Amino acid sequence: MAPTQQQAKQARAKVLSTGKQPKASIQRYLKSTEAQLVEKEAKSVLLLRGIRCSDAMTTVLRDMRSMNAPNAKLLNKNNQIVPFDDEGQLSLEFLTTKNDCSLFAIASSNKKRPNNLVMGRTFDHQVLDMVELGILRYKSMNDYAGMPKKRVGSKPMMLFVGDAWHLDTECKKLQNLLLDFYRGDPVEKLVLSGLDHAMVFTAVADAPPLQQPGLDNATTLLIHQRTYYCKLKKNTTGGSGSAPLPYLTPSGPDMDFRVRIICIMCYLLIVLGTVIISLLSCHLFSYFGLNVSSWCTSSTIMCPQFPLFCCFIPSIYICSCISF
Repeated sequence: MAPTQQQAKQARAKVLSTGKQPKASIQRYLKSTEAQLVEKEAKSVLLLRGIRCSDAMTTVLRDMRSMNAPNAKLLNKNNQIVPFDDEGQLSLEFLTTKNDCSLFAIASSNKKRPNNLVMGRTFDHQVLDMVELGILRYKSMNDYAGMPKKRVGSKPMMLFVGDAWHLDTECKKLQNLLLDFYRGDPVEKLVLSGLDHAMVFTAVADAPPLQQPGLDNATTLLIHQRTYYCKLKKNTTGGSGSAPLPYLTPSGPDMDFRVRIICIMCYLLIVLGTVIISLLSCHLFSYFGLNVSSWCTSSTIMCPQFPLFCCFIPSIYICSCISF
């Protein structure tokens, strides 16, 4: 099991409180692992395979590694990690700290959540936020055979099309996360010839929901991701100081996805309704003088909470119908 944040801080304090002055290299390493308000270097991405990962999702991870190279690390083994659980978040914090990565993406595919991709980031070695995406369509970089590809380490031109990126709160968070994933090294100046690819994210609001497993709780917002190779050609129409003309060629990867949302409020209503109906049924049993506990004892069934279980299943059904 991964150590907690408190245990990691205690271990660091124990190393520093030995009385001996640590080496300069150790001091530089400890200082480099501290949290920074402004990142001066590119953020590294840790790419993980989930409990079950299909070949298609493995291809997605490999393309993400190519897009983020050389600041990406892909672990090929499957990991028993459920990202939205407490133990899963501890494991993610341990792996990101061990591999010195502040961004992570974990891909999985099962019957309830097919083609699932969870993207997230950490701050001060703790999980900051995560978003779960359901991939509907994917076209790999290998499908564009013979097309020119981006150079290693080049920065992308990112374009977000649609009003939802400015109006929807969830889209704003996703936009900020995508910018963090693909921004590369922070620079003060850019060379025009170094801009060799563009990433376009188009948000289609009120798109019809698709009848696919795992997308019941997904939003009606459909997002199209397209990647183009940008080639600059000489502008013959203008004068000597005119800017070159860009030509875009599809190069991949291309992706269509929806943001999956877990309706926590509905589950809270189910639990609350179950408790209320169960308590009412217990009072009804006692009002009519039905001592079910003694009947259970005489029948060698030690179940004093039998009325609670009698109405457990129907109460869940009723509350689920009301909630959904």
